[in-house]
Amino acid sequence: MDTTDTTELRGRLADLVSEATGGEVAATDLLTGGSMVALGVDSLGLLRMVDAIESEYDVEVELNGPGRPLDTLDDLVALLTAAGPDDHTH
Repeated sequence: MDTTDTTELRGRLADLVSEATGGEVAATDLLTGGSMVALGVDSLGLLRMVDAIESEYDVEVELNGPGRPLDTLDDLVALLTAAGPDDHTH
């Protein structure tokens, strides 16, 4: 996946997370990095985010699964990049 694809994926994931919080957490804030929880994504927002990502990208997301935690936007990008083909668009 090249830098342009990663940038587009980060942008789309930031939008999905923001939508999952009902707009309480802005996509622009998520793109700056850091913990999604620290930025204000609550447990309901995390569950909605997981549902949205699983639906859009056809992957299984485990927030507390084995391996690396999924607490930042970059963690989500790494998960999707490792999950399959470079084309994550539907």
